[in-house]
Amino acid sequence: MGTVAIFGAGVMGETLLSGLVRAGRSADDLIVTDRRPEHLAELRERYGVRTMGNAEAAAAADTLVLVVKPQDMGALLEEISDHVAEHNLVVSLAAGITTEFLESRLPGGSSVVRVMPNTPALVDQGMAAVSPGKHCDASHLAEAAELMRSCGKVVEVAEKHQDAVTAISGSGPAYIFYVVEAMIEAGVLLGLPRATSTELVVQTLYGAATMIKETKQHPTVLREQVTSPGGTTAAALRQLDDHKVRAAFITAMEAAAERSHQLASGND
Repeated sequence: MGTVAIFGAGVMGETLLSGLVRAGRSADDLIVTDRRPEHLAELRERYGVRTMGNAEAAAAADTLVLVVKPQDMGALLEEISDHVAEHNLVVSLAAGITTEFLESRLPGGSSVVRVMPNTPALVDQGMAAVSPGKHCDASHLAEAAELMRSCGKVVEVAEKHQDAVTAISGSGPAYIFYVVEAMIEAGVLLGLPRATSTELVVQTLYGAATMIKETKQHPTVLREQVTSPGGTTAAALRQLDDHKVRAAFITAMEAAAERSHQLASGND
């Protein structure tokens, strides 16, 4: 894969950097850029990687990973475009930035991959979706997937599905945190100490997720196993159905996908 330059060392940029180091990538092959000199000094100290300005990093790297905010992407591309060579791979982790947007601001024929990551990458449990641009070959796409595998799982999707991916896995952790918050509050309302309620809910979430993953059974089957006729779970689920919670989740995710589409359109 050669030298990898990460442009933007915010939370996701540093997450990817630490994942690559843990995955065995040599620090000599990693370059980082950031607007904050003191932060770059910290990263040099912590990981032993090289730090440079954007143009210099673009000229030195084989793979360029763009992890800046969507609104900063245009300016970054302007700065590095003249230093991107034909063999380079450009990987963008910015939400709503299309491969077309990137290709139109890079040298003709540039190999581009768009990625939607998510925050559980921080604990090596990320879910990333990768989409190839017009000129991206299979080996470049495999390289981009391998990069993201350093901090989680990867799926390949057609770019037209990236708005849905954003709504499901991109924003998804927030929906789970929201449900966990509500369950903890319910425990407190029912008289449990907050710390006890939190421990009960967090371990239940972890256990349920592990069951889905390891038993490979459909969630409906697992739910039915917990739901005795006329029992406590059935009473709770009846309330969730009465309050149209399932429909609310679907509507919420449709809204997230629509917003993702609007943001992408605004960037083109």
